[in-house]
Amino acid sequence: MKFGIDIGHNSPPDTGARGIKFEDQLTSDLGNRIIIKLRDLNHQVIECKPQKSRSITDSLQTRCNIANANKVDLYVSIHFNAFNSLANGTEVFAISSTGRQFGQTVLDEITKLGFFRRGLKNGSHLYVLKKTIMPALLVECCFCDARKDMRIYDPEAMANAIIKGLTGKLPGENEPVIYIPDEEDNPNKNVLRLQRALNRMKFTGQDGKLLVEDGIIDTQTKIAVENFQKVTAIQQTGIVTNITWAAINQILSKRILRRNHAGGVAVRYVQYRLGADNDGIYGPQTEELVKGFQQQNSLAVDGIVGSITWTQLIG
Repeated sequence: MKFGIDIGHNSPPDTGARGIKFEDQLTSDLGNRIIIKLRDLNHQVIECKPQKSRSITDSLQTRCNIANANKVDLYVSIHFNAFNSLANGTEVFAISSTGRQFGQTVLDEITKLGFFRRGLKNGSHLYVLKKTIMPALLVECCFCDARKDMRIYDPEAMANAIIKGLTGKLPGENEPVIYIPDEEDNPNKNVLRLQRALNRMKFTGQDGKLLVEDGIIDTQTKIAVENFQKVTAIQQTGIVTNITWAAINQILSKRILRRNHAGGVAVRYVQYRLGADNDGIYGPQTEELVKGFQQQNSLAVDGIVGSITWTQLIG
């Protein structure tokens, strides 16, 4: 199924409500989680939010144009409410019968989280529901100015509820568990694996070419090792010590990296690939470069180096 996911607002001058938390931040975080989960379930996703807008009307029209041009099967607009700090709960708007069916199941799943059921409502007054040509719904997840809602709001739980309402299942449900060895514990230290790892990470010899994967330590392989050691702040010897192998395995393990929650070898590598200062600290500059890389590669833009971003970097 092809979903059009509209991350509400986030396109100045089209900005969201402000309360205990900002709607723009809430919708961006939640929307990107939804996009990732839908793709994990092998659905096609079109992100409908414009990068910039001339006006609020332009923002709304662009969202509709993106959905219509891509002929999505279902358009889903993600929002958060605000009113008087006392109103609370979840409401979903739709017009078509199909939109209402999806809206009802989404509402059912969200209210299981403890949010007050405000109901499934007629959305004929809402621009994005009127101007899209496919079934559509707009989800007001909860109130960003209500302490009651913000106290129980959890973005991962909300994303799962919406995914369950849209698709009937969550990523990984009813699938056999397949054990995949953690690369960080990989004991294989042969030369062929070394060359393959260096090629995956885009470390080349003096000639700038990928290494020949022949299991032989030659001059080009040693230079590639030195280049890796330089990036990861290991003494440059060209000799693959246990410290060097530990650094290789740490990168290949694809640990999740995010601002202020990660540091060290893997962060240094990501900084090297993206052209950031190679200090091993996941700060604002690194986060912005990650977002740019994600946008350039049509990934969900969240500034977090997760499995999909890692796959784009090293396969």
